[in-house]
Amino acid sequence: MSGVNERQTGNAAPQSVLYGGTAAGEEVIQIRHLSKSFGSHEVLRDIDFSVSTGDVTCIIGASGSGKSTLLRCINLLETPTSGEILYHGTNIAASKVNAAAYRAKVGMVFQNFNLFNNMTVLGNCMVGQTKVLHKDKEAARQSALAYLEKVGMEPYINAKPRQLSGGQKQRVAIARALAMEPELLLFDEPTSALDPQMVGEVLDVMKRLVQDGLTMIIVTHEMAFARDGSSHVVYMADGIIEEEGSPEQIFSSPQNPMTREFLSRFMRG
Repeated sequence: MSGVNERQTGNAAPQSVLYGGTAAGEEVIQIRHLSKSFGSHEVLRDIDFSVSTGDVTCIIGASGSGKSTLLRCINLLETPTSGEILYHGTNIAASKVNAAAYRAKVGMVFQNFNLFNNMTVLGNCMVGQTKVLHKDKEAARQSALAYLEKVGMEPYINAKPRQLSGGQKQRVAIARALAMEPELLLFDEPTSALDPQMVGEVLDVMKRLVQDGLTMIIVTHEMAFARDGSSHVVYMADGIIEEEGSPEQIFSSPQNPMTREFLSRFMRG
């Protein structure tokens, strides 16, 4: 698995992986027959899909359909019961990998931010770079400042998370993930914990990332974003993929009755 067990040291130039470190169209992640059970409860059943460089895959579906569990499996926060998660052809579900280094390449933005409350905004965006990527502090600081500027949070570098709104916290969480220079970024319902007036500022950041070409898998209830901002849509229900395709196909002419019913509720508002 290229890069997962390697270290960055000193002032080495950051690897160019954020917006296309692999060839355009190259498969980054392949999910093959993935299943996950908690005791007798099967949460995921025979999941299959792939993500290539530059893809923006939105996973939609009702709460409890297994979407977040799927992301947690991809990020190695949950261990699949069976099946494969291939990262550049290597089955990470069965391999002994450095989980922290892998998560630097396949990052994740959580619903509830997961910021370190005892650190400043800048510290939150530096700590992973120094601890996992082994950058020196000045290189980590410059990278953190660049990404905080990108999400509009550079004026708040000395603030603590408790001093920020929910939307600001999520933008810091995105900057922190970007500072690790991931090849693929996972978003687990990044706007679900926000007040309605704060949702727009986070979606604006994500739209810019789409325009920049960042490869993403996004679990979301924001149907307008899934329709207008993705390249591929996956609809899940009861732990399985019921339908997948282009946004135009899924939103304009879904083939599965369950997809049609789910989207009709969205269209009714």
